[in-house]
Amino acid sequence: CFFTFSTRLEDLRVKLENEGLVNISYVVVNHQGPYSQRKFHLLKESVSDYITVYQQDEQQVDVWTTLNGSKDDFLIYDRCGRLVYHLGLPYSFLSFQYVEESIKIAYCENMCGNCSYMEPDIDDVCENITKSADEKLAELEPKPTGQHSHQHNLRRHRHQHHH
Repeated sequence: CFFTFSTRLEDLRVKLENEGLVNISYVVVNHQGPYSQRKFHLLKESVSDYITVYQQDEQQVDVWTTLNGSKDDFLIYDRCGRLVYHLGLPYSFLSFQYVEESIKIAYCENMCGNCSYMEPDIDDVCENITKSADEKLAELEPKPTGQHSHQHNLRRHRHQHHH
């Protein structure tokens, strides 16, 4: 389980970095349970140095309880530290596109206008991501047939969750 998750998370990290999405922090929070505590070293060894593994102290309040989440959730924050997406199962499976798309949206959208945390070339990076997503959607869009000719809008809905 550790190996599959860590491989997919590392693959996603590298893919996003290759697309120009840099300076993203990835943190894995290890569960507080005794079994997870004993396996912490395996989890830590299964991810690259670019992904932080946080070990909860058994005596502290559980991080997931504090964040109103569960151990398999992805919480995606923008560069200003605001929660943009909270993805639980099954949306947190890395084999689906939800986590990747949520990271891209959080990275590219300017929720509060000009931001001192913006990367210099972010506009070009985000424009390429949007263009690529639009091309994929166009491929999926049904073609009109004969008498029944109308377009279906397959744009994704963007939901921001601010806490």
